[in-house]
Formats: sequence, C-alpha cells, structure tokens
Amino acid sequence: MIVIAATNRPDAIDQALRRPGRFDREIEIGIPDREGRREVLQVHTRGMPIKRDKEGHWKELDHFAEITHGFVGADLAALAREAAMSALRRYLPEIDLDEPIPSKLLQEMEVQQGDFKEALKDVEPSALREVMVEIPKIKWDQVGGLEEVKQKLKETVEWPLTNPQGFERLGITPPRGMVLYGPPGTGKTLIAKAVATESSANFIAIKGPEVMSKWVGESEKKLREVFRKAKQVSPCIIFLDELDALAPARTGGSENKVSDRLVDQLLTSMDGLENLEGVIIIGATNRPEIIDPALLRPGRFDRMLLVNEPDEEARRKILDIHTRNMPLKKVNLDKISRKMVGYTGADIEGVVRRSCDTCLKRK
Repeated sequence: MIVIAATNRPDAIDQALRRPGRFDREIEIGIPDREGRREVLQVHTRGMPIKRDKEGHWKELDHFAEITHGFVGADLAALAREAAMSALRRYLPEIDLDEPIPSKLLQEMEVQQGDFKEALKDVEPSALREVMVEIPKIKWDQVGGLEEVKQKLKETVEWPLTNPQGFERLGITPPRGMVLYGPPGTGKTLIAKAVATESSANFIAIKGPEVMSKWVGESEKKLREVFRKAKQVSPCIIFLDELDALAPARTGGSENKVSDRLVDQLLTSMDGLENLEGVIIIGATNRPEIIDPALLRPGRFDRMLLVNEPDEEARRKILDIHTRNMPLKKVNLDKISRKMVGYTGADIEGVVRRSCDTCLKRK
C-alpha cells in the first residue's frame, strides 16, 4: 500500500508526518510556466472548433499562453470552457431553444480570439487570489514629465522583464531592485505601475506599516508570502511603499525587534538564496537616509532614482493629461503651469479636480 497526500499548505502539516518512513518524498507541483500553460491550453482546446492553419495549429495559442501569468491547470480549463460559452452566446439569436440546432449552424460555429478575451475578464487565476495582485493599466503617456526616470526604469526594469534572453546572452545579471525617492505626491507609485504595465508584469503593492504585526514571526511570514506569490505569478514587480517604515536602519535595541527582523527577512529574500527570476523589487520612500544601509548595496537595491517635483514643462504635460477629456473654454494651460511652481503631480491633479467641482456648482 502506498499513501499519496495532497496539500497547498505543507507548513501546516505536523512535522512528525514528514519524517522518513512516513511521507518520505515531497514533490512540489508549482504553477505552470509559459510552455506548461501552452501544453495545458493545447489539451483543453483540442476538440474545439477553432480556426487553425493548414498544419492544424491554432495560431493564437502562444499569445494566450504568454498572457495567462498565474493560471494553473484548472484555471486554463475554466478559461477554455468560458470561451466556448462566450462563443455560444454569440450564436444564441440564431437558435430556437425549442428546436434542435440546425446542422448547418453547428458546422459554422467557431470559437474566436475575441471569445477568449471575453473569458479572460471572468476567469481569475488562482495564484492571484491570496495576495492582492494587480494588473495595472497605466501607460507611459499617462505619466507627465519624469523623462529621465522613465528611461532609467525602462533600462533597469522593463528591458530585463521583456527581453531576459538578451541579458542572459551578454552574461549580465539584471538588477534585483531599485528605490524611488522624493517628496510626497511626485508620482512614485504611478510610475511603478506604468513600468509594470509596459513590461506586461503583475504588480504587488504593500505599504511598510501594513506588514507590521505585534505577533512574533507574523510580519516576516507576511513578507515571505509576498515574495513566494511574486515568484508564482512572475514576471512580477513587488512595490514596497514607505520602505523607510518597513526597513529602517537596525539598532539592535529591544524596542525595534520587529523592524530588525523584517530587514533580516528582506535581505534573505533579496540575496539570491531563493530564485527570484522574473521578479523585480521597487521601493519608494520620502526619507532614504533612514533606510538600512545593507539594503542599498549592489545585488539588493542597486539603484536610487530621485523623483522630484515637476518643472514647468512637466507641469504642462501633467495638466494636459488631467484635462485631456475636459471641454476647456478660454483656458491658458501654459499660463497656469507657470504659476504652479512647487506643485507636485498630486497637487496639480487636486487643482484640476477642484476646478471641476467649482464648475459643477456654478452650473
């Protein structure tokens, strides 16, 4: 007799059961990679009426295998099933539910690319449920100014995620992480979401204070879970907001034990002891001087980028973005941008919003 057990929480199993002579082998069945997703989709679409080439291949298969990060086998089966249902809904107006479906219509039925796109809106990948994982929709053209920061983020984050083969060919190890620092409201979170969108990467955002817990070991466990989930849904960007609260310089005093342990856990997670391929960490802070110096060494947070208050040209671009869909009348945006010295991107957005409120009250 052989006993096979299954679990998605191996750490919760009593250690006495995990000794030799009991459960001798532990085999991890992880989330499929791109090639794995391709094979699973191939199985579940084998009998579908899909437009194929002369060799019988579905030309969109590689595309959907590429964009279904975090999908497990059951999710991909649900995706194929939902796509078939979407196709059936398209043909419903031509079907009399009280009569058998005409054979001619049955022959014409076809599952199309648009049906799979519709299905993607309804099928949520299992790996994205436990930790809040976003798929941002912020493009570079929605970020006003910061051209130098954008370019450096493209080189440091976007290129390694979109073209890892090039880095591997040149023998270059992509940066593990970077820190965005600058005054509040200058667009650090926005630009991090934009680089995730442009890299087709998932996005996990956590604030430093959210990780803190009064229970011993709970804070480190939360941080480990974030990194574990990021690896499962890679390519992924982990955004650590308020990094100064999460990882201040260690003092060794008893009053800072939680933050000291969190810094140790973050160092362990970033130091290459675990494979973080396809995962990049971006930290954001208003107070870079209090971050633990050990985190700012090469191989951890390799670069620090200043995200400063916008100049006049950048303020003009930010105004353009926030007034893009507004019916403006006799509004000189150049003149307004010149008067906004010292305003951050968030301040400018607030001014535009209050202007709209004033207009609505006047009407």
